[in-house]
Amino acid sequence: MAGTEVQTGGNGNRRGVPRLVGAFVIVVAVGLGVVWLTVVRGGQKSAQDVATFAAKRGPLTISVVESGTIKARDQVVIKNEVEGRTSIITLVREGSNVKKGDLLVELDASTLQDGKIDQEIRVKNTEASFINAQENLAIVSSQADSDVNEAALKVEFAEQDLKKYEEGQYPKDVNEVQKRITLAREELKRAQQTLEWSNTLFEEKYLSETEKTADEIAAKRKQLEVDLAEADLKLLQNFTYPRQIRQLKSDVQQAASALDRAKRKADADKRQAQADLTAKEAEHVRQQQKLEKILNQLTKTKILAPCDGLIVYATGSRSPFMMKEPLAEGQQVVEKQELINMPTTASTMAEVGVHEASLAKVRPGQPAIVTVEILPGKRFLGTVGMVAPLPDSTGMFLNPDLKVFNTQVYLDTNDPALRSGMTCKAEIIVEQYEDAVYVPLQTVTRVAGEPTVYLYDAKSKAMTPRKVEIGLDNNRMIRIISGLEEGEVVVLDPPLRSSTIEGAPAGGAAEPNAAGGKADGIDQQVRSRLDASRQTAPAGAPAQGLPATMPQGSQMPTTPGQAPPQGLTAPPAGQMPQGAPAPGQMPPGGMPKLTSEQQKQIEKAKQVFENLSSEEKEKFMKMSMQEKMEFMKEKMGGDGQP
Repeated sequence: MAGTEVQTGGNGNRRGVPRLVGAFVIVVAVGLGVVWLTVVRGGQKSAQDVATFAAKRGPLTISVVESGTIKARDQVVIKNEVEGRTSIITLVREGSNVKKGDLLVELDASTLQDGKIDQEIRVKNTEASFINAQENLAIVSSQADSDVNEAALKVEFAEQDLKKYEEGQYPKDVNEVQKRITLAREELKRAQQTLEWSNTLFEEKYLSETEKTADEIAAKRKQLEVDLAEADLKLLQNFTYPRQIRQLKSDVQQAASALDRAKRKADADKRQAQADLTAKEAEHVRQQQKLEKILNQLTKTKILAPCDGLIVYATGSRSPFMMKEPLAEGQQVVEKQELINMPTTASTMAEVGVHEASLAKVRPGQPAIVTVEILPGKRFLGTVGMVAPLPDSTGMFLNPDLKVFNTQVYLDTNDPALRSGMTCKAEIIVEQYEDAVYVPLQTVTRVAGEPTVYLYDAKSKAMTPRKVEIGLDNNRMIRIISGLEEGEVVVLDPPLRSSTIEGAPAGGAAEPNAAGGKADGIDQQVRSRLDASRQTAPAGAPAQGLPATMPQGSQMPTTPGQAPPQGLTAPPAGQMPQGAPAPGQMPPGGMPKLTSEQQKQIEKAKQVFENLSSEEKEKFMKMSMQEKMEFMKEKMGGDGQP
């Protein structure tokens, strides 16, 4: 009885407190809890006794127990690949055996059909725009080439005109003027000779004065012709030639500039037309891809079986946004939502969530014993195959303070009784000791950072602290490596005094988590796998001689997140009696043995509580713990504290 009372921890903490139904039941539970704390515990204090435990030596199993679900180890997960939200039109019956290619799920495709028609129209429009852009590019390119060729021809003509004038027209003009000058000079010379002959004849009276005057005029005319020709030559060389050269060179430059402008404009027009063509082509391709996507989505509205297998609905979606409703026709589903699981082999596994406080103890390769609630008496051996590197996002979304790591335990059996979705419990064996000294976890506290136990001397009623070296714990019992021997009595709750708890004899039967043996041979296989896991343990695994989680203070472990019942307030940290249950929880092993006087007091307190008026009960529920104790003492006539 005593051994059972102190053996609460990992397994008990994970079961959870049953919900109390009805306001009256809650009130009675609160009253009993208060009465027990005030009357029973108070009576125990008055007896000047201390709750103790004799250190035991024997087999000890360190394990982590977590709940989970049976799943197929190898399975095909069929998901909805249609974007957005859509409804299920037809659905294959769960549990059916299907063949590859059979229709499993048909989703509503009406919206996609409408979108397909609209998209086909857009594709036609973009195709016409694309063809128009292609023709426009050809026209612009042709016109641009013509403009460039015309400008280049003008440059060529201008250069030819310049060369023609420099090398042809100008020398010709100079030669003509020089020819005129030469002829004019010859004629002038001849006219002068004729005039000299006429003067000689006139002096000799052979020629009349009129004829002589005519020769003089002819000579002057020739002189004027020579002067005029020479003036034309100077005008040509000094004015006409430079001006014409500059004009022709300017024409060449202007033509070259026009050619450059024509080339730039042609390039710009081509680029613009090419860019327009590229844009129209890209838009056409984009609309075609949209159409192909819609067509692809339409094909995904009919989900066919990828292989032969059994149909299991994936109702356990981990998405925090999805309700875990049974899959049915007419139900709306979203993209990437798991619809059906198809086991491909008979191998199974248990998927459990390991709390972060126990994560350091768990590693791949460790043996595990799996039990299923609906298969009582059966145990299945397995091995830890995988521990998730990150906590489950679903749990973090629902409760940021709760972090569990999904762990897969591969089962050795292919028992047909195991089916996906069954609730199971996996006990992961961390270590087994054939001969170990152990005490309850709450007996170890920390003094100046050192693990310490308090030895109790029944004769002198004295408590003596002693430092110990501790090992692993299983949330109920903790292994003492050194500093404590078998039979030495330690205090369960050093700050308070309570009744002595007699330790059960060591041997495994009284310790639920002690190493034992059953006829199924699983325990021997567990030891073998433990040895193998130690050899392959990763560098980051905790040493087997050190605890994965050190006990903090001397408080009894409680289930994370468990709240006391309404109206009952938990005492502040440090004031909770060592070994006492959390508010709203039954003490380990049930209520302790009570004296006849204490039982009478409990019955009296119960009658007093039942006789309270509604207003008094409501007021009682809002009181603090101390106020509740004083209130009950007053109602019981002051004898609530014997």
